[in-house]
Amino acid sequence: MNSVTATGPRFRALLPTPSADIDPSAAYAYPADLDRPWLRANMVASADGGAWGPSGRTAELSAPPDRILMSILRGQADVVLAGAATARIEGYRPVRPREVWKELRAGRTATPPVAVVTRSLDLHPDLLADAPDHARTIVFTTESAPADKRRAAARTADVVVAGEDTVRPEEILVALADRGLFRVLTEGGPHLLAEFTAAGLLDELCLTISPHLLGPAASRIVAGDAPSHTHDLRLGHLLESDGTLFARYTRI
Repeated sequence: MNSVTATGPRFRALLPTPSADIDPSAAYAYPADLDRPWLRANMVASADGGAWGPSGRTAELSAPPDRILMSILRGQADVVLAGAATARIEGYRPVRPREVWKELRAGRTATPPVAVVTRSLDLHPDLLADAPDHARTIVFTTESAPADKRRAAARTADVVVAGEDTVRPEEILVALADRGLFRVLTEGGPHLLAEFTAAGLLDELCLTISPHLLGPAASRIVAGDAPSHTHDLRLGHLLESDGTLFARYTRI
């Protein structure tokens, strides 16, 4: 058992091969020898498909196994990518180093940087100013964004203009590749995920299915104004821990 879960909830595999006790860090390993960005999305949904709880946050859907897996996925990633609304609602700050990440991040910086997609640059100042030098926050914005806010953000963060009026998903991945950040973990929200799936750029979906019913108020994990689109996925595995299901899908 990996040290990340040695003292916490245990994970068992249901598919493709049942197993009573598995190491989630091995089950969620990125492909070896990547030569391009691999875009992984980690999302949570209720049993009836809701993407957030009554407060508008995902915390009400999360349980200890989900938080453990989220930590593992962050530890494996080169960069954690989110939309500005998710960063505000979920209270994003620079990722803090964790003792259990030493093996996951061997040969890399202690923490991955956070990258945020925003047109307004309405971000919490701590997300910009408190990031360590080795993991400066990356801000993806547009040419039409307020120039004064772009200059202010650039004092403590890396600001990347990735489109004229909207941030283009393709340009995000190109800019991350230029920085050698190939293991890309996006945590949403639903609008940002829709932009990537509409562009056909999502490689992997890690979906936590929480044993809750939310009713019709909450959005789905893919939502917004992106063009309608369909993509087939392949189920890589299905895990379970304390009643929560963890599905890993890859693009066909």
